[in-house]
Amino acid sequence: MKVLTTAFPGVLIIEPVVYHDNRGLFLEGFNHHRYQESGIPFEWVQDNLSASVRGVVRGLHFQKDPAAQTKLVQVVHGCILDVILDIRLGSPTFGKHISIELDAQLRRQILIPRGFAHGFSVLSQTAEVMYKTDAYYSKTYEAGILFNDPDLKIDWGISAEDYLVSPRDRAMPPLCNLGYAFE
Repeated sequence: MKVLTTAFPGVLIIEPVVYHDNRGLFLEGFNHHRYQESGIPFEWVQDNLSASVRGVVRGLHFQKDPAAQTKLVQVVHGCILDVILDIRLGSPTFGKHISIELDAQLRRQILIPRGFAHGFSVLSQTAEVMYKTDAYYSKTYEAGILFNDPDLKIDWGISAEDYLVSPRDRAMPPLCNLGYAFE
């Protein structure tokens, strides 16, 4: 596997080795020892899967301390635009975001450490996103930032009239009203 850095320290792109033949493909989706050797020391405790249709925007989500999570995200079907927003107070990239296209063809993964909000939009007709977390989900500590906060200027890769967004995500506060950030 190949580990690539991004503009945000700790946010990593992982490119697995994919073996193709006339039967299809094979890859290791996760190998604890290989990830440890690559400097990715997390102990994953929960796997999640979301299935969505084109135009769905999910996010921008995170969990507050003491239930903050690191995520390892991959697409198992379709294509998404993955968005990571830095919410670490004092960080030189606080309030900035990066976008990375993930799809079932390349099979890349993205590691999103604590201190970042995460969301994605579905670019294909349907998509299934699988992600591991290093802490259990806690409704008490769930939080988020408004996906279309005008100050963030996030291009979700689809037109605004095609957005399919949950009422919960539409009610999230903009970053300036968040009232919480990671140190």
